Amino acid sequence: MINPELVLAHKFPETKYRYSERDAALYALGVGACGTNAVDANELKYVYHDDGQQFIKVLPTFAAIISLNSDPNLFNIPGMEYDPRLLLHGQQYIEIYRPLPSNSCIRNTTRVAGLHDKGKAAILEIEMTSFDEDSREPLCMNRSTIYFRGAGGFSKSSPPYTFTNYSGTQLPAIKIPKSQPFASFEDITRPSQALLYRLSGDYNPLHSDPMLAETAGFPRPILHGLCSLGFAVRAVIKCICKGNSDMVKSLSGRFLLHVFPGETLITEMWVEGLRVIYQVKVKERNKVVLSGHVDLNRLSSQL
Repeated sequence: MINPELVLAHKFPETKYRYSERDAALYALGVGACGTNAVDANELKYVYHDDGQQFIKVLPTFAAIISLNSDPNLFNIPGMEYDPRLLLHGQQYIEIYRPLPSNSCIRNTTRVAGLHDKGKAAILEIEMTSFDEDSREPLCMNRSTIYFRGAGGFSKSSPPYTFTNYSGTQLPAIKIPKSQPFASFEDITRPSQALLYRLSGDYNPLHSDPMLAETAGFPRPILHGLCSLGFAVRAVIKCICKGNSDMVKSLSGRFLLHVFPGETLITEMWVEGLRVIYQVKVKERNKVVLSGHVDLNRLSSQL
């Protein structure tokens, strides 16, 4: 049973995370950069720079790796009793305050941003803000929305318990337009994509162990949701930002369905002012697996 008073009273310790140019480049390869063209002019900069690796660019979705790797006990919160096998990553929201450096020591502060009783499930929202250790300037913020199946029903009154500690405008409801997409981008995930992506720190065996995947109800290991998010935002940067990742201000992704490594992802994009709404389909199964938005600080003059 979940005790909301204990959960909200929990104080997370400050954490640190150090990453290098190698980590940033490995992540870029893990989300498909240069996957079909090793000398792609828009993406080679994420893995190579002729002045040295310290000058490579970092994809904005690398921010999720900072959150993932900074605290392995992020969900071990007093008052949260749940079966870890029933945990699902539902959504990710990221704000980018300045372009991520190619290497850095990061200081993180964390808080509970939301807790909701949905009857059959509980929803927990954890927010982590990351600062550069040297400059003390904020770099990014991650808010992870986690579904705990079977952990709902903890409310002691009606209506069901709900707590939110952030502006509703930060994570708006995304409605996919009925019009034709402004742009569409097709990308192929490798059969080994999950094995490559896991080297960035997500070692959940669901993405690598065939027997465990079968026990979980899948015929083979599935791709990480955050890997699919990386593919989607890469598509937006390529098609809408014309390769300029510094234009990304914030982004979100709602994980709707699994992806199998080796499947083809089609990212459809609609431009509404400075917001790009997107959805990702698996071509082979014609299923929508991910949707969300990317907010930009400006539009490309080439658009």
